[in-house]
Amino acid sequence: MDHRTQRAAHRVEGRSAAPGIAMGRLVRLVAAKPEAGQSRPVAGEHQALADALEASRLDLTALAGRIKDEDAEAILSFQLALLEDESLATPAFALIADGEVANRAWVAAIDPEIATYDRADDPYFRARASDLRDLRDRVLRRLAGEADQALPSGAIVVAEDMPPSVFLATDWRDGGLILRRGSPSSHVAILARSRGVPMIVGVDIDHLESGVDAVLDGDAGTLIVDPDPMLRADYGRRLSEQAQARAAAFSFTGPVVTASGEPVQLMINVTGLAELRDIDPSKVDGIGLMRTEFLFQERDQLPTEEEQYRIYKQMVEWAAGKPVTIRTLDAGGDKPIAGLTMPGDLNPFLGVRGVRLSLKRLDVFRLQLRALARAAVAGNLKVMIPMVTLPEELDRCRVLFQDAIDELRGEGHQVVMPPLGMMVEVPAAALVVEDFKADFYSIGSNDLIQYVMAASRDEPQLADLARPSRAVFNLIGHVAAHAKRNGRDASLCGDLAGDPQQVASLLDQGLRSFSVAPGALGPVRAAIARYSGKPA
Repeated sequence: MDHRTQRAAHRVEGRSAAPGIAMGRLVRLVAAKPEAGQSRPVAGEHQALADALEASRLDLTALAGRIKDEDAEAILSFQLALLEDESLATPAFALIADGEVANRAWVAAIDPEIATYDRADDPYFRARASDLRDLRDRVLRRLAGEADQALPSGAIVVAEDMPPSVFLATDWRDGGLILRRGSPSSHVAILARSRGVPMIVGVDIDHLESGVDAVLDGDAGTLIVDPDPMLRADYGRRLSEQAQARAAAFSFTGPVVTASGEPVQLMINVTGLAELRDIDPSKVDGIGLMRTEFLFQERDQLPTEEEQYRIYKQMVEWAAGKPVTIRTLDAGGDKPIAGLTMPGDLNPFLGVRGVRLSLKRLDVFRLQLRALARAAVAGNLKVMIPMVTLPEELDRCRVLFQDAIDELRGEGHQVVMPPLGMMVEVPAAALVVEDFKADFYSIGSNDLIQYVMAASRDEPQLADLARPSRAVFNLIGHVAAHAKRNGRDASLCGDLAGDPQQVASLLDQGLRSFSVAPGALGPVRAAIARYSGKPA
């Protein structure tokens, strides 16, 4: 008898980075080792590293050519830019000239860079350390003449960290991911959520063996090793229910309604055009949040007005008359942008971000407003301003928008002034929302929760605090009630909207508009259909 069948099931706790359930065998991802092989002459070591760098560049270029996804392309572009930056490998070549072998020289050169990212206060920069490890290990494998580790489909992959390029090259059908390192804000976590791959981070992986049967519960942040038949059957039912809910999300033709027949608007959050390729616009109520900051990240130059206009216009055309809410640049905090955000912010989440940054960088903001005014001609476009704290910030944005429209008309362009709304994510704004001249409101629960609870959403030790409390729900109810009294739309576009367990509480507060990640459509729609509480 296999000795594994005699072991009792046990749970390993982590932190959810992407929801969902996976059942299968564990597979350990083996990291590349900087072990020195046979030493070559200095010229040979120099050439070996140069060849490995070039081979890695070709690997990444080929992978980028196979994957049509804007988030993935941005990650791979970052690594390619690093490879093309001669300063990255210069210290390694200097060590080789002093007699070091190529692989140890490469590790000695790049590990200090990785450590710098790891120590960063900003979670976004800490997440970039994974990209650097990915690049380091790819070059090491090339130096050793090794191929990338093949990961079977349907496996639950266990690793110290997951290189983004490995994630992108893996068939994740029915699989899942467990990491010791990483965070919910890492690139791999973003990719996992967009592809529906269950993932947990912060896991003690030392005693997890390849080949062992397991269940990964990405909703609870738990791994169950050697599940007994009863647990397996229970999770099998849940897995089947999730699959049916996802299928139902894109197959229904009728409106989303509560158990009493009250209609609820259910929209999607997106970062770019790539996410719309597999979604039928007739199956959703529009786009409740388009995050434009992803158009600005990992680039040598900021996007032009014309480039932004084309993307916004295509989104509006895709929606075929349904609303498309585009958020102006929400840079800063955990979303720094080279050449735009301020690296010296002592506390990025409380610093110059969102509208605060836009009003300081009017050259960038005006271009975005011009592109949005032009795209609004194509359909039902709405524009949302992030991180609004004071009424005069929104007032100034409206004046700048009108100035941009007047300028465009003078140049002979067709333009439309779209509805101008605000993100409600700062408690100071939520408390006196009636003071703001907004055409609509969209509640950003991620920031609202962390500001109300004074607990960073990226700090694992504060996970119990970084969740909605009665104070948070009271603020949501206050905004929803104000919107209803004044005939304005109010929706919620943060992660809270995509949590089926919180749907009833949000409906209780009077919300009747949700915007969620595409993968959450099915579970949220089912939760809405079960709701039989009070009408709005």
